[in-house]
Amino acid sequence: VQLQASGGGLVQAGGSLRLSCTTSGRTFNSKTIGWFRQAPGRGREFVSRISGRWDITYYADSVKDRFNISRDNAKNTIYLQMNRLKIEDTAIYFCAKWTASGTPTDPLNYDVWGRGTQVTVSS
Repeated sequence: VQLQASGGGLVQAGGSLRLSCTTSGRTFNSKTIGWFRQAPGRGREFVSRISGRWDITYYADSVKDRFNISRDNAKNTIYLQMNRLKIEDTAIYFCAKWTASGTPTDPLNYDVWGRGTQVTVSS
């Protein structure tokens, strides 16, 4: 396993969760890593990404100002702090490595995917 997402769970609307994406080694520390999510019956949706250099971040409009992505290279881990969660945030969340080619919001341009972690937001 090269990427592994964890930290999902059940939370009430308005609550917070922190997801972790653990990588298999320092190879990923210089790579752009993205978070995606997939709700039942829907396609995989871009959530956020962080660049390998300079830690430049980018967010989908639906999560901007609520989610925060960060990385700790010493721990080979990328985090997704999710605040003020909404019911519509319910999905399986995945982390993946960008190929460095193509639009970084398109899941087709990611070539290494970890197993997802379920996030369920209740009312």
